[in-house]
Amino acid sequence: MYEPSLSTPLLVRYPKEIKAGTEVMEMVLNLDHAPTILDFAGVDIPEDMQGKSWRAIASGKSVPWRDAIYYHYYEYPGPHNVKRHYGVRTDRYKLIHFYHDVDEWEMYDLKLDPQEMNSIYDKPEYAEVQKMLQKRLAELRLQYGDSDELSQQFINQSISNNN
Repeated sequence: MYEPSLSTPLLVRYPKEIKAGTEVMEMVLNLDHAPTILDFAGVDIPEDMQGKSWRAIASGKSVPWRDAIYYHYYEYPGPHNVKRHYGVRTDRYKLIHFYHDVDEWEMYDLKLDPQEMNSIYDKPEYAEVQKMLQKRLAELRLQYGDSDELSQQFINQSISNNN
């Protein structure tokens, strides 16, 4: 969930609607791409899709957008050997929980520490921010239907499919 792999650039060209040189700084997720393509194609976006079309913001319109993103990584052990983790990222802060065979938390102030070198988790001066991020993380896990139990079911299914 660190920035070098979380922030992936995307280039789009649609001169009819998107002005050349437009930069979108809002937090867009890969699950937003399908609704966006459907939106551009003039097809109704199914209500059960978790993503949101970013067509309006790419077209330069000011619309309400998400204030945080949720991320979950399940593939451990796996080719990258990255521990299982989930977390929340806002425009300034990030909270990550590593779980399964560890129980570790990390938190970063991306404005003061953009390279994510010094975790501020459990630092007294960030107690309110930490509380807010934990609340937002719980809300997003609920919104996306994720839980420790569902994570374990997904992992068990992945393991049985690979055997």
